[in-house]
Amino acid sequence: MDKRADEAIISVRDLTMAYGSFVIQRDLTFDIARGDIFVIMGGSGCGKSTLLKHMLGLISPAQGDILFSGQSFFLASDKDRDAMRRRWGITYQSGGLFSAMTLAENVILPLELYTDYSASEIEDIVAYKLALVGLAGYQDYYPSAISGGMRKRAALARAIALDPEILFFDEPSAGLDPISSRLLDDLILEIKDSTGATVVMVTHELPSIFAIANNAVYLDAATRTMIDYGDPGYLRDNSKQAVVRQFLTRGSSRAETNEDAESSAHE
Repeated sequence: MDKRADEAIISVRDLTMAYGSFVIQRDLTFDIARGDIFVIMGGSGCGKSTLLKHMLGLISPAQGDILFSGQSFFLASDKDRDAMRRRWGITYQSGGLFSAMTLAENVILPLELYTDYSASEIEDIVAYKLALVGLAGYQDYYPSAISGGMRKRAALARAIALDPEILFFDEPSAGLDPISSRLLDDLILEIKDSTGATVVMVTHELPSIFAIANNAVYLDAATRTMIDYGDPGYLRDNSKQAVVRQFLTRGSSRAETNEDAESSAHE
């Protein structure tokens, strides 16, 4: 058996995603190992966010299954599904903060819903999580009073409030300038290293992909299936699929050099 399958915290098996009779992607099978930073990538309209929604249990598959630590999510009881979800932290493209709540109140919410901590314990946890993302002293600020990058970090503080095993991100760098994007990448790495969480993210940002990801799947819109899977740096240099190399180089001289080398080899 594949060593990665033995270590998998998430296993996607023969997954077909569809809206009615319209197939988005079919025959998706891959593993995400514990501790991976895994990227779902591909061109516009290929189904990246749809795959993330399937992983979160927001959409049921037309066929196939998704397993968490070997347990089927879609065949599990409601009680077991809730237990799985409590192991997850989620940040959305917009941040998803409640605008009428302060940053502290946003982070408090999952702690009040899912733990029996006392008020003083929750206060300490909130202060620690906000400090961890560089927002110490901002407890009483509302989302509208801080920058976009700070809102992303506040959303991350809420996502890690319950010390999740898996962190899901939907386009975490969307709308950020390059410096703020890099700072967020560094923060995701720090959180992953300090907590041991597995990270799953949808992104098309090449700097982020190469800075933090060690595993990825490429969804192809034309064939409506995955056409490559593995370390992004390896795929960039060695994928047998030209469209994958082109995506990961965006038409740079590296892609042209690879294709020239292939042409010469066949002459």
